[in-house]
Amino acid sequence: MPQYAVLIYADDSAHALDATDDDLAEPNGHGDELAASGAMTAAWAFTPRALARSIRADGVTEEPFVDAEVVVAGVYVLEADDERAALAIAATNPAIRGAGGVEVRLVHSGGVID
Repeated sequence: MPQYAVLIYADDSAHALDATDDDLAEPNGHGDELAASGAMTAAWAFTPRALARSIRADGVTEEPFVDAEVVVAGVYVLEADDERAALAIAATNPAIRGAGGVEVRLVHSGGVID
């Protein structure tokens, strides 16, 4: 079955190191629903942009690689019959109700390396 990466864009990640269960109830609840449905096969929530470090030829900086209004707050992988099904699943992400959104991309290759 094809896999699709869903990149979550938001003004920042809700997953701060000191985030409470209440802070994370909506994004984690959504992830729990997708996992229970069997559609989501992997997920990663990123910490806020203030913790980002970027590496370029001239060294390391304490900032995101790209200065933008929205950042990638996380990513998950779905298995879906086709692109239309993947888009329908991704459209349930709570990030689309705010200033952010999601990007859906067909996974070409790769996987977890043991």
